[in-house]
Amino acid sequence: MPDEDGYFGESVAATYDESSAEMFESDAVDPAVDLLAGLAEPAGTGRALELGIGTGRLALPLSRRGVEVHGIDLSRAMVERLRAKPGGDAIGVTIGDFATTTVDGTFSVAYLVFNTIMNLTTQDAQVDCFTNAAAHLEPGGRFVVEVMVPDLRRLPPGQNAVPFHVGETRIGFDTYDLATQSMSSHHVRVEDGRGSFRSIPFRYVWPAELDLMARLAGMRLRERWEGWTRGPFTGESRSHVSVWEKTTG
Repeated sequence: MPDEDGYFGESVAATYDESSAEMFESDAVDPAVDLLAGLAEPAGTGRALELGIGTGRLALPLSRRGVEVHGIDLSRAMVERLRAKPGGDAIGVTIGDFATTTVDGTFSVAYLVFNTIMNLTTQDAQVDCFTNAAAHLEPGGRFVVEVMVPDLRRLPPGQNAVPFHVGETRIGFDTYDLATQSMSSHHVRVEDGRGSFRSIPFRYVWPAELDLMARLAGMRLRERWEGWTRGPFTGESRSHVSVWEKTTG
């Protein structure tokens, strides 16, 4: 169950970096930071706003590039990990729901990565997030989202669960409700003969749906790639990185 930190409280924050270790490798981080730094205009020196900053996986290396980064996050436990890292005290963070929380000033780029848009579990909240991002952007500023493409092609008729990890000590699977676009990720661990279970709710969202949310917020699609290395987005892509530009004042 969530607490004041949402679903990313102390028990998750304590092992978050280790459990997502592959996402902290340079081949996952560097292309993302390269793209974001280039959008932080004047290139590499503009201001960037990270929605769901977490433990600083991208914010810290982006800050080291000379970009002024500010973050919004609901989880105090995750932000404490960010603060404990070298350079973490130089990044401003506002605690709150990134769909509605506001901060001072404007930014040349705002970004939301690693499927975090899906932590907003209603369409209204996701629309609010786009509106909030646009409100923080300078005219011509960019909003970047990295998110999975709903993996519904792996669901055979009559089945609503898809495994994403099966190991000796950990099992992970997603369950889908196609009528509401709600899903949950379930994590089962067995360590020293003891089991634990954790479930986190999400709302999956389609690329075209995101484009409409952007349009409602006064933004238009500029780029969409399969990932941070900017490969083409196709019908077989399982994720995308999309860039929308603020077109209103």
